[in-house]
Amino acid sequence: MIFSKSEKPTKKRYNILALIFGTVVINYLDRTNISVAASAMSESLEISTVQMGLVFSAFGWTYVALQIPGGIIVDKIRLRLLYALMLFLWSIATLLQGFVNSFAVLLGLRASIGVFEAPSYPANNAIVTKWFPEEERASAIAIYTSGQFIGLAFLFPVLTAVQDWVGWRGLLIASGIVGIIWAVVWYVFYRDPDRHGSINATELSHIEKGGGLVKAAQKSKSLEKFNWADLAEAFKHRKLWGVYIGQFCIGSVAIFFLTWFPTYLVEYRGFDFIKSGFLASVPFLAAFLGVLLSGFTSDFLIKKGYSIEFSRKTPVLIGFFLSFSIVGANYTDSTFFIILFLTIAFFGNGLASITWVFVSLIAPKNLVGLIGGVFNLMGGLSAVIVPVVIGALVDEDDFSPALFFIGGITIVGFLSFLLVVGKIKRIELDTTKRAVNGLWESEK
Repeated sequence: MIFSKSEKPTKKRYNILALIFGTVVINYLDRTNISVAASAMSESLEISTVQMGLVFSAFGWTYVALQIPGGIIVDKIRLRLLYALMLFLWSIATLLQGFVNSFAVLLGLRASIGVFEAPSYPANNAIVTKWFPEEERASAIAIYTSGQFIGLAFLFPVLTAVQDWVGWRGLLIASGIVGIIWAVVWYVFYRDPDRHGSINATELSHIEKGGGLVKAAQKSKSLEKFNWADLAEAFKHRKLWGVYIGQFCIGSVAIFFLTWFPTYLVEYRGFDFIKSGFLASVPFLAAFLGVLLSGFTSDFLIKKGYSIEFSRKTPVLIGFFLSFSIVGANYTDSTFFIILFLTIAFFGNGLASITWVFVSLIAPKNLVGLIGGVFNLMGGLSAVIVPVVIGALVDEDDFSPALFFIGGITIVGFLSFLLVVGKIKRIELDTTKRAVNGLWESEK
């Protein structure tokens, strides 16, 4: 169809996507800056290795514990205000770390960052579900998800340079200031699609006809009160458990690379520290490319008329299959092949990382945030469980049981998406009956 100038659809959804991408980069900036500052901070504050380990973990415990409440909040509060407030608060906590003089205060601030970041990924998914039709959603999720690899890999030398220039306190203060500025940018520029002043009717129609939940932005008073039945819905459907298990498996592979990977290269493969730092960046770059390729390929298949099951599941299944190659590193002593197997594995993990699209397609319309919170909780549990399990499996000379463990997890993820998820279809809640508290109303 050819549009006249007045009928040509606007592209405001891509402006919104740029906002989400920027937020994800800042999100991971504030997660990783502590690892850059850790050595100098430990010396300055006389913090032991054990205490610094607790500081590292403090974020994860609160972040994981509050995923479900965070998802509930996403469904109840308008995202323009909620995200700006979250950004402001976790950035203030980041900034205040630059002024700490005790272990206890530092621990509390790291835990508070986990609290304030908890709703972030459920919010990202809710925004994309509102702003993008289904045929574009995987690409959108891939683009903003790639921001985490920017934050984890590409920003590391930048953060190192900043610390070298202004010290660890200056690094944390600067990180906080960047986040505060971005919170203002978000509040000024973000709107839900039905409240955006610059979007035209053609783009709005394109989003809504393509399955974007434009009307979900209109919150009814009858939906303001939380009902425990909502939470029950998040756990009673087999297809949801399929994506939950799959996300745990994806997170497990990622957590290996974020925690034990450098140790594996240096202590178990005998690489020097500088060489391992360079080599460790290769799998991250591969994962970055993998997630982008997955999203665009999935949407391309949709546009070519392939079924939604084939288009959405194929990249994920191929990703899990490739991730199993991590066990290949157990059968070689060649530096080239070790890095090759690990790069293929993390590339596969990137391919599989568009799983948020399943939440947007399966979750009940009014529970996208809550389901996203449970989904992210399951993924976050990998950060709690997997490092401990790997630590128990390895010994002084042998890391191979840990790699077999990760390989086994990829098989579980593959089977979960292949056999448990089933048909990709939005779960429809029974709204024919009104609850006593008036939570559910009949849909006409």
